[in-house]
Amino acid sequence: MSDRASARAPHPLLLALGALWTSPNTLIGLLLGVAGLLRGARVHLSAREHALVFARWPWGPGGAITFGNTILHTGPDLDVACHTYAHRAGHCIDLAIRLGDHERAHVLQYMALGPLFLPLYLLCGGISVRNRFERAADRYALTGAGWWPFARGRAAR
Repeated sequence: MSDRASARAPHPLLLALGALWTSPNTLIGLLLGVAGLLRGARVHLSAREHALVFARWPWGPGGAITFGNTILHTGPDLDVACHTYAHRAGHCIDLAIRLGDHERAHVLQYMALGPLFLPLYLLCGGISVRNRFERAADRYALTGAGWWPFARGRAAR
């Protein structure tokens, strides 16, 4: 991702309010993360991702999942290249993205939508290329902008 997104971090007050608003989702991630700690996961605070990151989380098919301000990742860190959902589905050829940038977009989505995030995410198709939340997270990871899933114009990639 470009350095532009890092330079345009949300205001600290907005981050604090967003963290409070999404705290029920973060609690889910914390409970799952603590369970992972019992099986060898490692935790650290990532200011870049605005989240607690549980690395080497022992369950799942690989990759990462975000709950509020927590990211559960099966690998050692989020500085890995991965393909966008559209690329994997054969819809286009995208450059590889940084997994942490994709997950940061979900953290920002959670902080904006709070308890509404999970129901809306599931209504939009869950983990799939059709899901506007995933397309927005991929767009953010590719360009450093556009994490909001209900944007007009380029949102329908």
